[in-house]
Formats: sequence, structure tokens, C-alpha cells
Amino acid sequence: MTGGVSGIGLAIARRLLAGGATLSVWDRDGDALASVAPQLGGAFAATVDVRDYAQVERARDATLTALGRIDILVTSAGITGPNVPVADYPLDGWRDVLDINLTGTFHCMRAVVPPMRRAGYGRIVALASVAGKEGNPNAGAYSASKAGVIALVKSLGKELATTGVCVNCVTPAAVETPMFAQMTPEHIAYMKSRIPMNRFGTAEEIAALVAWMCSEECSFSTAAVFDLSGGRSTY
Repeated sequence: MTGGVSGIGLAIARRLLAGGATLSVWDRDGDALASVAPQLGGAFAATVDVRDYAQVERARDATLTALGRIDILVTSAGITGPNVPVADYPLDGWRDVLDINLTGTFHCMRAVVPPMRRAGYGRIVALASVAGKEGNPNAGAYSASKAGVIALVKSLGKELATTGVCVNCVTPAAVETPMFAQMTPEHIAYMKSRIPMNRFGTAEEIAALVAWMCSEECSFSTAAVFDLSGGRSTY
């Protein structure tokens, strides 16, 4: 899985480990990986920048060598980017958000699909966002990147529908994680105001849903979008 050293990614890693999974955790923060991997049952760890497809391929190959197979891919790596209007959005900021959130997800999917198809089994779960369905003001790049992830999941899920590989995504509303440090207080307040339950989600709530999506029991759902939004998004 990607982005497994903090926040939602770490909660998912812990939940999958508790369910009996053997983990391979990919993250671009090598120091954090070295600290967290021993807490995850000695998970295989690979320092990977998902923007670089060659690095993703090397991590895939190393994982296959170490673990023998890849049954599950969870793409959790992501950034929020600046909270500014589209007209003022920095060009390099736009590229960073799209490269990590969307292109990075594509890179990981592209890399693991062939071995999953050969095995006749796989579960791919992408972390998207309710922002990708509704759009958040002053978060154009983030919203666009997550909308792209949703569309990518729908496309790939349909492509692989008869292969035993299921591809789905989850669209949480705001979850209080270290990513909040990348946002303005005004944007955080806006996101909470949009949630009918009047609270943020928890990483553990996301992890519980993702764990099912990664299981054999999730066998008749593919190209699907699962909301976890406290009532904000109902379609």
C-alpha cells in the first residue's frame, strides 16, 4: 500500500495487519518508513515516490520477490495542495497535486494489474474524496485529482470485471489527520460545516470500510464508489 506511514494510510495498514495480511508499505519518507515498518509486523518497506513510474515498478518487483504475490493494492498517498482560488492557483502546486494524487494512483494500478491478472485475483482500493464528487472551493487541484481517481477506478473496474480483480474507491468527507496541517483554518471549518453529522470522520472508520473492500467478501462490487461522508454526499 502507498502512504502507509501516517493518517488514514497507517490506520488501514494496522487494520489489514490485524486481519492477517502481510504488508508491503510504500512511502517517499524513508525515515518514517524505517520507524513505522517494525510496528506493522515487520512489514516489507520500500521508499517510493509514486510520481516516478520506474520507482513504482522497482517496488512492485521487490514486493513480489519478498512476498511472492500481490493480492491487494491500497493507494493512500496524497497531498491537499494550497487552499486558493483557481485563478490564483500556483502552476507548480497544481502539477504536484495531480502528479501525486492522480498520476501516482495510475502508476501503482498499472504496475500491479499484470501480476493480479495472472493470479486471477486481486483487490484494488483507491482513496478518493467527497471533494472529487462535489468540488470544494479553494481546492481546485485536490478536487480535480480526486474526481480523476474516481473516473480511473470506474474505468479499470470495468476493464477487469471478469478477471477476479475488483477495483473500488472510497470517498470520505474530511478526516482529521496530519494532512490538516496543509490546509487553512477557514478551509477546515468549511469542510466541517458541510457534514450533517457535524463532526469529522476518523481514520479507523475509513480503515474498517477499506478492510472489507480488500477482502474476499467484496466479490460482487467493482468500479464502485463507497461514501463515508457523515451524510454530506448521498449519491
